[in-house]
Amino acid sequence: MGVTLIHTADWQLGKQFGNVPGDAGAALRDQRIETVKEIARLAQERGADAVLVCGDVFETNAVADRTIRQALNALDPFTGDWVFIPGNHDAALADSVWSRADRIAGSDNVHFLLRNEDPLLLKNGTLAILPAVLQRRHEADDLTAWFDHAETPKRAIRVGIAHGSVRELLPEASEAPNPIAADRAETAELDYLALGDWHGTFKVNDRTWYAGTPEPDRFKSNDPGNVLAVEIEQPGAPPTVERIQVGHYVWRETDFSIRSAEDIPALDRELTAFHSDPARLLVRLKLEGVVTLALREQLREKLKEWEARLRYLEADDRELIAEPSEDDLDRIDRDGFVRTAVEQLRAQATDPDNPEREIAKAALLRLYQEHIRMEKA
Repeated sequence: MGVTLIHTADWQLGKQFGNVPGDAGAALRDQRIETVKEIARLAQERGADAVLVCGDVFETNAVADRTIRQALNALDPFTGDWVFIPGNHDAALADSVWSRADRIAGSDNVHFLLRNEDPLLLKNGTLAILPAVLQRRHEADDLTAWFDHAETPKRAIRVGIAHGSVRELLPEASEAPNPIAADRAETAELDYLALGDWHGTFKVNDRTWYAGTPEPDRFKSNDPGNVLAVEIEQPGAPPTVERIQVGHYVWRETDFSIRSAEDIPALDRELTAFHSDPARLLVRLKLEGVVTLALREQLREKLKEWEARLRYLEADDRELIAEPSEDDLDRIDRDGFVRTAVEQLRAQATDPDNPEREIAKAALLRLYQEHIRMEKA
């Protein structure tokens, strides 16, 4: 009588990653297909009865046919039932990605639920899947309301599948449409309610969970990169829910203060501690502090090293103040016209009320870097 389910959502295949340019963005996009394959292998190893994919499978309804075919091919390692519903990114419009996917798909074990209608019965009628289907991007009404009155076989385990927002319980305030009642599992006598839309794994209550995106896609600490393995012994029994990490890339955000040369090795250690494989890391680094031009140049070289090692590095140094030391100024020029200009730039760069402070800082740094280049030539 029991069932084993893999609950996942928010694959967003075809995502362009405009904030991560070049090869790094392309690698992130390709990895999402590889992560689907990993989910399929996991489901097969666990002997799952079904994989529930709770919307936003595709980034938009306009993704290329190639992306659809890649997605369908990635399902092959799992021979059980795949159950898909649309999300707000890939709503079941009259002409949608699902229309094309339905024409391309050729497997009896792949189910696209595109209407709010009778439950899908699986496992000889012992598993009933009740879908809440977005046929528009935004809905003002709770599409799970029909679950309360849906009839299913008495011996069936009742599982709802939906994409939307349990507004009052998510960790951050949400004004998103597509509302879902927090007590829907109780009012509809569901054994489990599988949700998509929130990109982190989140427990609403014992029978209601967000799986989150299986492949992280942003700098946000909300427990992404998982799928949920759900076991239900019989109708009415509490589900056992297990987080399983499947994400490949790791996104980390950190603030770091630079005050002296000793801080650069410390930054090395902090970045190294994030993950054993830097090629799987995307890092957003915010720097602050007051540094000499010489130290600023050392830091620039170190960041170039890390940029080459990491999948992606976004370094924000707007709060890093380059304050030239006497040694810095002497290295540029000891006397004469250049020294006078450098002194003026230093005064402008260190004046917090100067609207052109950033320009002066950049000019000083360029002067120093050009001098270093000429010394090495």
